[in-house]
Amino acid sequence: MPEPVRDRLNVLKKAPGSVIVVGSMNADYTVTAKRLPKPGETVNGGPMKVLPGGKGANQASAAAKLGVSVRLLGAVGDDANADFLLSKLDEAGVDTADILHVEGPSGTTLITVSAEGENTIVYSPGSNAKASAGYVQSHRATIAECAVLGLCLESPISTVIAAAQTAHDAGVTVLLNDSPFMDELPHELVEATDILLVNQHEVAQLLGLPDDDVAEFDWYEVVSRFTDYGFDRAIVTLGASGSIVIEDGRWHRVSAVQVNAVDTTGCGDSFMGTVLASLAAGYTLLQSAQIGSYVSAYAATKLGAQSAYGTAEEVISYFS
Repeated sequence: MPEPVRDRLNVLKKAPGSVIVVGSMNADYTVTAKRLPKPGETVNGGPMKVLPGGKGANQASAAAKLGVSVRLLGAVGDDANADFLLSKLDEAGVDTADILHVEGPSGTTLITVSAEGENTIVYSPGSNAKASAGYVQSHRATIAECAVLGLCLESPISTVIAAAQTAHDAGVTVLLNDSPFMDELPHELVEATDILLVNQHEVAQLLGLPDDDVAEFDWYEVVSRFTDYGFDRAIVTLGASGSIVIEDGRWHRVSAVQVNAVDTTGCGDSFMGTVLASLAAGYTLLQSAQIGSYVSAYAATKLGAQSAYGTAEEVISYFS
C-alpha cells in the first residue's frame, strides 16, 4: 500500500464532515456453490447464511467502519430481520436513530456465490419501498448538516429525487450510484447530482457504448458523453481493471488492487462508502477512488457484504 493511501486512511476518523446515506437495508440469504447455476438448472450449495446487506446499509457501514460519522435514512419492517439489520448497523457505528419502522417484511436478497467469488443477486424491496419522499423531506435539517449524501436506486425513485434535491439545495455534495441500473435517469435527479458512480456495464448502457470490451473505450469520448448527459464528475468502476475518475473534462485511471477473491458481494458498495467517507474528509475524487481500491479489495477477501468490511487499521494491516 502506498504511503499516501495509508496516511489518508489513518486520518479518516478525523474527517471534519459527516456522511448521510438514504437507501436500503436487506437481509442477504447467501449460499456458496462450486459454480453459478444456468437457467433452469439446480446445483448443490453449502450452508445458507443470513448476512446484513442492502446497498444503502452497505455503503453507510463501509464509511462508518473507516471512522467517519455516518447517518442512515431508510425503512425496516416489523420482522426479526429488522432487529438483525439495525444491530449490525449499530455495531458498525452507523447512526440509526432516524430509520423508519413500518409494517411488513424488511428488504431481502437471495444471493448465490461461486467458488471464484462471482455472484447472482435477486432483490425483494420489502420495507425499502415504504421510505417515502415525505419521510426524507422531514429530515431536511439533518441532511443539510452533512458534507456528502450517498444514494442508490434500491429506494423508490421519488424518494431518491427528493433526497438529492434536498441535499443539493443545502449545498451538500450528492453522490449517486446508478444501481440497480436505470438507463434513463430523471432530469431532476441528474440536475441535483454532483457525482455519478457506475460500473463498466452500466456506463456502456447509459451512454450507448459497446459493452464487449472496456479496453476499447475511448475515454475522451466517454468524458464528452457524460458532460452531454449532465455529469461533469463521475467514477466508472472496472472490476479487476480498477476504475476511471472523470473530473474537469479529464480522466484518470486508478489501478486495481490484486487479492485472492472469496466473495465480491458488496465490494462496489464498499468502494462507494469509502469514496463518501473520503469526500467528507476533504480528499479529491481521485484520492477518494485510490483509497476505495484498497478498501474494496479487502472486502473481496471475505464472505458477505457488511460482514467483510474492515476498519482502516484492518485494511492497512492486511496490505502491509
